[in-house]
Amino acid sequence: VIGWTCLECDRQRVSHPKWVKPMVYTSIVWAFSIHTVTAFLYAGLPGRHYWLTAILAARFLASAFCSGPAILLLVVFLVRKITKYDPGKGAIGTLTTIITYAMCVNVFFFMLEVFTAFYSNMPGHMHSLVYLFAGEHGHHELVPWMWTAATFAILSLALLIPPKLRYNQKLLPWSLAILVIATWIDKGLGLLIGGFTPNPFNEITVYWPTGKELMISFMVYALGALTLTFLYKIATDVKREIGQLTTED
Repeated sequence: VIGWTCLECDRQRVSHPKWVKPMVYTSIVWAFSIHTVTAFLYAGLPGRHYWLTAILAARFLASAFCSGPAILLLVVFLVRKITKYDPGKGAIGTLTTIITYAMCVNVFFFMLEVFTAFYSNMPGHMHSLVYLFAGEHGHHELVPWMWTAATFAILSLALLIPPKLRYNQKLLPWSLAILVIATWIDKGLGLLIGGFTPNPFNEITVYWPTGKELMISFMVYALGALTLTFLYKIATDVKREIGQLTTED
């Protein structure tokens, strides 16, 4: 609603309505609350020690603040290549800095979980981490995935922390893609499956997505990509109409 209204105002060359700014601030609060409530739903499940942590909401927010803007920047780079619309180095630099700090916090929070589990020697918290990174009782299905996520997370930080590498426009898309893959594996596979394994009876029930589940997931991603394509098409057409894009673009 906010984006559509602002685009229409830009198209009509009029100022944005006054209610836009309060709605922007409200949406920021909603973004925090959505991740927090989701974390509370996980942490409130009894017998799931991997989710029973006070910083689960903070981990959700940290991963969202690094992976979300990273995906946004990747889309921006794609739009810039296709339409020649440049949002400016300032905006890209600010987002990149936010992504870097958020990823540092995300990795730091995960290391806190590892330290707390093993230093305190809490079996319930240790079992999930051992299953994810070393395997248990002959089950090693997620071990390669988790070590890939850990390697990609460290590699993304190595490419983003040094300013010389962080602001390299040719290297930045690869750094962001590596970061997105790392956070997707960590949250999509590690957090969910790790939270369910072992179960409250300390038994391992192997789970792997079925073909139907994968098809549904791909359809959701495809629908989101299609919707995003339509929205970006409208936005670039408006920018072209008001003269911020040339007709050759």
